[in-house]
Amino acid sequence: MRQQQATKAGFLVLTVAAALTACGGSDGESYPTLSGERPLVIGHRGAAGYLPDHTLEGYKKAIDMGADFIEPDLVATKDGALIARHEPNITGTTDVSQRAEFAARKTKKVVDGVEEEGWFASDFTLAEIKTLRAIQPLADRDPQYNGKFQIPTLEEVLDLAKTEGAKAGRTVGVYPETKHPTYHVNLGLKLEDRLLAVLAKYGYTTKAAPVIVQSFEVSNLKYLRTKTQVRLVQLVDADDVKADGSMSLVAPYDKPYDFAVAGDARTFASLLTPAGLKEVKTYADGVGPWKPYLIPSKQVDANKDGKPDDLNGDGKVDERDRVMMAPTDVVKNAHAAGLFVHAYTFRSEAKRLASDFKGDPKAEYQLFYQLGVDGVFSDFADHAVAARNR
Repeated sequence: MRQQQATKAGFLVLTVAAALTACGGSDGESYPTLSGERPLVIGHRGAAGYLPDHTLEGYKKAIDMGADFIEPDLVATKDGALIARHEPNITGTTDVSQRAEFAARKTKKVVDGVEEEGWFASDFTLAEIKTLRAIQPLADRDPQYNGKFQIPTLEEVLDLAKTEGAKAGRTVGVYPETKHPTYHVNLGLKLEDRLLAVLAKYGYTTKAAPVIVQSFEVSNLKYLRTKTQVRLVQLVDADDVKADGSMSLVAPYDKPYDFAVAGDARTFASLLTPAGLKEVKTYADGVGPWKPYLIPSKQVDANKDGKPDDLNGDGKVDERDRVMMAPTDVVKNAHAAGLFVHAYTFRSEAKRLASDFKGDPKAEYQLFYQLGVDGVFSDFADHAVAARNR
């Protein structure tokens, strides 16, 4: 059984490469995207595979590697400034825990129904945030740049995209995410109006603007649609992927948090049904699903002992021991509803790649490109671009 599954998935990867060659390959004449244009490469948190998340240096590196968009996650400071951090809790992405002058700011807050302890952006002014430095949040990635880069504002990210895009002779877009909108509203720091005000200063108010705004919540996107015509994207999350490839939906990652507050029974998965996608189309231009919603993977139990097989024999079971399954209909149904699909998150480390790809991240990109995704959020924009151009 294991051999049959691996052979089938391997054939699918080979078919992808052949199909990309047939439809133009590197010259990008035709792709199975909603528009027929080549898929976008989005620098996820900058160049997160190489430099600490959400720094101007990381965003510049992503642009240099060919990213079409750079992605700042937005949270608000005490004085209402929008800064690029992955979460309101800045403990894991800055050196704040090492700053004696801020030791007393350590506290507990409830974010999307979960109590967290640490230091939170909303307890700091922008001037104080600017004294902090970014650190690499993943222990298995290069820490040598810890403490070297500042925390940027949204305006600084927008300025960088314009400046570096001009140098490169192309338009570089910015793809901000409003992080935990309900949490910020409860603090009196509504992100959406602040975001709109900044975008208006740059003249970014139309669908043609080099901006796409994304969120895991729904009501804030509906609000934004009444205020702006910039492109909006509904993000779709889950808690985990089960052994059989199905999605695990456990709070707080089971549904948009505004659904939880409103007592709405629908889950993230509900948004990706044909009916859900049609509703999303009423307020957004695209969907941003976690990639297992598009092509799942599963563990193998060839001898039926109830334990997943260690396919590569390294003594542990992880992503490298999963096998890819057949694609779902999400991309097809989203395109039928008129929505583009930007999938997340693509990472190049071998331990984060399923067995089918044999440690080659480009093979994973090509599989998703051939499926018809309209864009990919990548920690390694250079690999995403290389796979697109292959």
